[in-house]
Amino acid sequence: MKHLQPLKSLFLMLMLSVCLASCSKDDMDNNENFTSITVKLKSVTGELNKVYIDIQDVQIKVNANESPGAWISLNAINRGTFNACDLRESNPLILVDDFEIQADYVYEIRLVLGDNNFMDINNVLHSLDVVSLGNAKPSNLIGTQLDSKRRYDVVIEFDIDESISFNGAENMMVLNPKLYTLIRQIEY
Repeated sequence: MKHLQPLKSLFLMLMLSVCLASCSKDDMDNNENFTSITVKLKSVTGELNKVYIDIQDVQIKVNANESPGAWISLNAINRGTFNACDLRESNPLILVDDFEIQADYVYEIRLVLGDNNFMDINNVLHSLDVVSLGNAKPSNLIGTQLDSKRRYDVVIEFDIDESISFNGAENMMVLNPKLYTLIRQIEY
């Protein structure tokens, strides 16, 4: 058994050297064609203060045509119904947090809204239509090349007062979101 002791030590040294040589920090950070993106939503309002929007997803368009793979989900981490009026400059809603995507040209960014959108007027809830007259997938043209090994902070500003209207012919409140997008590039 004593003659196996040097073999055991040699085997352990060999395993340790293989582990150290196979995983270097350069190999782990070698994401040449990827970038990181964070998306926040904030609101701009003057008169309205209880408007609830149903957020399902955030997507970017990476292809100029309308092919099935043109839109890519950024896997929103905060989904559900939120009071958009609470999402001010000091309290934006983080929709996507450091999501890694292929560095590519981005044509548009959009919110995907569900059908649980409403506003509170004098303690009475009024449904906001986004399907028949409104827009369930509002988008903004951004036309930006996302460079690899960069981090991008995207802020979507939602103008509440300009987004809601009353359609007298249909007797319904309509949500047609007016969005403005700000993009800031940060290096790693």
